[in-house]
Amino acid sequence: MGFTQAFKLALKSLAGSKLRAFLTMLGIIIGVGSVIILVSLMQGMTGEVTSMFEDMGTNLLTVNVTGRGSSRTVDEEDMYALYEQNTDIFMGMSPTVNVMDTVKTGTDADSFGSTSVSGVSEQYAEINGYALREGRFISYTDLEARSKVAVVGSYVANMLGGNAVGQTIKVNGNALTVVGVLAEQDDSTEGSADDCIYLPYTTASKLTFGAISTYTFATWDSALNAQGTTLIDNTLYEVFENEDFYTISDMQEMVDSMEEMTSMMTMVLVGIAGISLLVGGIGIMNIMLVSVTERTREIGIRKSLGAKKKDIMRQFVIEAGTTSALGGVIGIAFGAAVAVALGQAIGIDAQPSLSAVGLSFGVSVFIGVFFGFMPANKAAKLNPIDALRYD
Repeated sequence: MGFTQAFKLALKSLAGSKLRAFLTMLGIIIGVGSVIILVSLMQGMTGEVTSMFEDMGTNLLTVNVTGRGSSRTVDEEDMYALYEQNTDIFMGMSPTVNVMDTVKTGTDADSFGSTSVSGVSEQYAEINGYALREGRFISYTDLEARSKVAVVGSYVANMLGGNAVGQTIKVNGNALTVVGVLAEQDDSTEGSADDCIYLPYTTASKLTFGAISTYTFATWDSALNAQGTTLIDNTLYEVFENEDFYTISDMQEMVDSMEEMTSMMTMVLVGIAGISLLVGGIGIMNIMLVSVTERTREIGIRKSLGAKKKDIMRQFVIEAGTTSALGGVIGIAFGAAVAVALGQAIGIDAQPSLSAVGLSFGVSVFIGVFFGFMPANKAAKLNPIDALRYD
């Protein structure tokens, strides 16, 4: 008996008992569907988080100098010197001062409760890839003169009536003139990336009465991050001789760590979902054993007509493989549909990957053939005389 004929007999056997065939395939359907859903959702979430990090800039290094307990200090002039001596690695550097103060409009009519206020340098827009909607960004002259000027996000500009340039906002009671508006980065809602105000870091430092302790470096490419980190680390260690006095955060390392973590979580979830495939394989084996018992006389007739042991075994193995393969196809369709629907519901792009589809289908076929081997072997070993006498 050839493969084609055995495959046709397998389909005929499945069609003859549709309900039993569906229940047999149910474990495979659930297992394959679960793998597709979980892998698609995890990849979608990973892509979403990675995209967020990439928007923030994977070539950025954030340096936080605490210096608490040390008599030695590092100021912005030292960090600028480090940057200027290594312009082949660093494309820009900006001291960063976070201002935790109240923000109000010039008339004190409205306040901005969630607006982030940061003091930055003239290079901050370039190293973060910010574009301007109108006006200008902070200039070197503003830094030198400690000018009371500000660049606002699109949300703040909209709250000021749209034409924000020239208007006044107050940060902790200090009036700042708006000189520029950033192009929309997010969705221009409260608390989003567009709900922000930037002013010269020299002005911000004066408003907060504090030393500058945070610096943002940008490398020409994320591949240079490790080299840039080493340069900064060596420079700061020479000053403090203790790594506890500073921290260096690499955005690319954070992305890599996040992707590694989600990959491990995906493998764990796939392993859990794979239990359904194992259960489905056991179900196929049980049904195939019942099928061998029900078709004992048929097997006896085939053997008496010259069918060899390998023919009988091939027939039942192909039937088991066909059952699991058909269950795998249904499971892929089910899993893909559910993954896309869930992805849309939670706002991520959860498209089934070809690797997940191929792997789950291959495993489903393998399980069917593996668990179908024992019933097929039992059928092949039946004595034709005993099989013909079986009622």
